Amino acid sequence: MSAYLRFAAVLLLALIAIAPANAAEKRFLLATTTSTENSGLLDAIIPQFVAETGIAIDVVAVGTGQALEMGRRGDAAAILVHDRIGEDAFVAAGHGSDRRDVMYNDFVIIGPRDDPADLAGASDTAQAMTRIADSGAVFVSRGDDSGTHRKELRLWAEAALDPATFGAWYREAGAGMGQTILTTTQMGGYTMTDRATWVKFGRKDGHVIVFEEDPPLFNPYASIVVTNEAVPADETRWATRWHEWLTSETGRDAIRAYTVDGQQLFFIAGDEEAG
Repeated sequence: MSAYLRFAAVLLLALIAIAPANAAEKRFLLATTTSTENSGLLDAIIPQFVAETGIAIDVVAVGTGQALEMGRRGDAAAILVHDRIGEDAFVAAGHGSDRRDVMYNDFVIIGPRDDPADLAGASDTAQAMTRIADSGAVFVSRGDDSGTHRKELRLWAEAALDPATFGAWYREAGAGMGQTILTTTQMGGYTMTDRATWVKFGRKDGHVIVFEEDPPLFNPYASIVVTNEAVPADETRWATRWHEWLTSETGRDAIRAYTVDGQQLFFIAGDEEAG
């Protein structure tokens, strides 16, 4: 081997050895809800953040409850979730700081096209939930302490209903939103989903939105920077850059620009007042 080739080989090995270390210097873990991943939003906006900042993001998409727990343990440097009650408690307990409203969409209830429980005729969300229970039609719950699951449980309570008393028609998937929708369509039942994941979901199998556009179905998302000594200071710094970018005009424009089949799936917090 010539001296030139030996030098090139040594240089290549050195670059390979250095590259992972450099990449790790600007990298943090984001714990977020499955809807931001299943909807395709993160795939659309994270590359823009990486291109602008050089900071890589490792995403763990779980239920909101699990994402908050990851933050409590210091396993994540930032969280992006959708459960205001849980978020406020998380910050109040000192696990996170600078909670910021980021965006919103809404929940919808999907079901078979023939709508055996007649949810389409319900006057409000409480009546829609009551009609499901009265009919005994299959309802598939996330059952995973996600933001969607927590919202669903509150809606049952607001209708003066308790899932602990339900019969076999009430099923718990214990899964993310995409898998829960798949289970629902396979069983010919109903479920509650965020609109973005439903629009993005490819296998609808004769299911449609049967109830929508009622104020209790409002679905806001927030970003929080984790405050935990277990998170390295550099990762907190990179997570803060993401947090600030997400709520900057650049980040907001990236969220607004994300569409599926020409339909905007997430709307910026505050735009509803401005519009």
